[in-house]
Amino acid sequence: MDFTKIIEILAYTIPSLITGGVAYYLFKSHFKDQQNIRHWLIQKENQKMALPLRLQAYERLTLLMERINPSQLMVRINPISNDKNDYENYVIAQIEQEFEHNIAQQIYVSDKCWSIIITAKNAVVQMVRTAAKNEKVTNADELRTYVISELFNKTSPSSTALSFIKSEVAELW
Repeated sequence: MDFTKIIEILAYTIPSLITGGVAYYLFKSHFKDQQNIRHWLIQKENQKMALPLRLQAYERLTLLMERINPSQLMVRINPISNDKNDYENYVIAQIEQEFEHNIAQQIYVSDKCWSIIITAKNAVVQMVRTAAKNEKVTNADELRTYVISELFNKTSPSSTALSFIKSEVAELW
């Protein structure tokens, strides 16, 4: 009689435990899915708000690259004196000022894009410094001419960075 009583208790208990386990698993899965859906909706909403900010950052960095493009830079910035060293320092100060004005944009772009922006800025500064050290360049006007003529043979670093910015923006769509 004890053995039949135990079998009877097990006959009721085992299906109840299995049903409880299945219910627990289904509820856990359901709540996890609901949490994932909420997380996805929040992320989607945040992305709607962040996209205009990111596009604005890309626009500002595009403008930065256009403004520090050596050919445009030399035309836009007139020499303050005939001394090539004064002009070199003035041009580099303008580049640094433009860069510092847009430094906060780095939080909206990829690390790779930002490093390309920095590299382009540094390359333009180096290009101006190298031109100023050239013995053929004796005054500010010759420095302007020399930098512009150097770009006829190659693309400017800012143009390369601008191409990367455009490709990264294209990936947003």
